[in-house]
Amino acid sequence: MKIKHRYLYMLIVGAVILITVRMVSAQNQNTLQDAEMKETSGIAASRINKNTFYVHNDSGDTSRFFAINPNGQLKETFEFKGDAIDCEDIAVGPGPVKGKSYVYLGDIGDNHHERRTIEIYRFPEPEITSTQTAHLQANTYYLKYPDGPRDAETLMIDPVDKLFYIVSKREDSVGVYTAPLNASFTDTISLKLQCKLHFKGLPLLKWITAGDISADGKQILLRSYQDIYYWKRKPGEPVWKAMQAKPQELKHNAEKQGEAIGFTADGKGFYTTSEGKNAPIYFYQTPK
Repeated sequence: MKIKHRYLYMLIVGAVILITVRMVSAQNQNTLQDAEMKETSGIAASRINKNTFYVHNDSGDTSRFFAINPNGQLKETFEFKGDAIDCEDIAVGPGPVKGKSYVYLGDIGDNHHERRTIEIYRFPEPEITSTQTAHLQANTYYLKYPDGPRDAETLMIDPVDKLFYIVSKREDSVGVYTAPLNASFTDTISLKLQCKLHFKGLPLLKWITAGDISADGKQILLRSYQDIYYWKRKPGEPVWKAMQAKPQELKHNAEKQGEAIGFTADGKGFYTTSEGKNAPIYFYQTPK
């Protein structure tokens, strides 16, 4: 995220979070160990590479993302041809070929509410082969909101109903939008507003900065700068409807600018991390 007076903003937000967040000791804490990972804004678990997570920087970076291990060590860098503007979240889920998994990188940031379309890049999930840089071919979805441009930092994939989920960031009541995974690459896709969610808290601190749906589609996470929200989904229930129920608020360690959250591949835990060089990466168990 790039805004005017960025560092003053980060200092204020960080100080308030340290005062107000419900602290708990994470089961494991490490740090992102490569200097190139300095504006981390999303994390997602690989489905085919054991103990591997994908992370990425937000605006100002080139068109790329990284594979890391749970200790935050870089495993491989993936570059692609594209004009990424502000990538804010990453997800892994199904795609056009049954039984194969895909990485989805959400170029969905729009601080000034001025983008006519947002983009999601899709890649067949790569196998980790070295610590070098690999080049991937991206397919690009172009999407627009039904109610005008807005900023968002949350991209989720529903593996059950085969839908994209995008949650807006800054409104007092944020919008939950969907689009089908099998949408065309040649047309601009109109997102559907499914519902709005209201979370308590101060402006800025309650902005929604990341989310994830577990690989089996049964669990949902959203995070703000201050809170982490968790839902369990009932069989046959749409994700957006499950999220209208009161969430469980999970205790967690304070992060200066936490903008990433993602389930482990088995759904038994989740990781969080934040912007900044050598940012901490925390692991927590999901509720029983």
